Amino acid sequence: MTTTEIKPSAARRAIDTADWTELAEQLDAYGCATTSRLLSPAQCRQIAGLFERDELFRSTIDMNRHRFGSGTYRYFTHELPEPIADLRRAFYPHLLAVARDWAERLGRPAPWPDELDEWLDMCHRGGQDRSAQILLRYGAGDWNALHRDLFGDLVFPLQVVIGLDEYGADYTGGEFLLVEQRPRAQSRGTSVVLQQGCGLVFTTRDRPVKSKRGWSAGPMRHGVSTVRSGRRHALGLVFHDAS
Repeated sequence: MTTTEIKPSAARRAIDTADWTELAEQLDAYGCATTSRLLSPAQCRQIAGLFERDELFRSTIDMNRHRFGSGTYRYFTHELPEPIADLRRAFYPHLLAVARDWAERLGRPAPWPDELDEWLDMCHRGGQDRSAQILLRYGAGDWNALHRDLFGDLVFPLQVVIGLDEYGADYTGGEFLLVEQRPRAQSRGTSVVLQQGCGLVFTTRDRPVKSKRGWSAGPMRHGVSTVRSGRRHALGLVFHDAS
């Protein structure tokens, strides 16, 4: 099997024709939003199978060793398989509109240019020159601690995870978790089942929250609940690189 066998054109069409107004409203309300199916079951299995190809990855992380949880993930090199690079390029302009809107409401700079390659060049010039695209694998008993994917000063505020296995058939448990820290109140949690082939767009670090004084940033972290049975793979698309 070669990576060129994984055809991304239908995924790009699904991303381009999605109701991004509705997705933006969900992101505003919850910090996450689920897309329709982007990849077929066969495409999902092919991407999950890339996990065994050492030449595609720059490093492998044992989560238990680093006390991140339990499970394994691998960072791709910059030579991304074309289907994965194409997914990333397809998402970027749609997420960019949301990112700029959020930055305006929060009174933050919006340094992200129209083109993804130009933004990645900015990351590299700023010392963030390592690929942050990840392929994750969890087995029974594995989980991911709540965290944020911040790898330096240059941050894109949204990212995407795509489920590669069928919930209830290939694995159980392993729900995606998103926890929002609310000022002067208890934290709010959201759990999402990653449906096979569907994307979940979510905030990298916070979302705009309406307050009496205007807008403030609601800090958020994400993780994965304990996998109860089977094996769970996911593809993570991050839109800034790591230092």
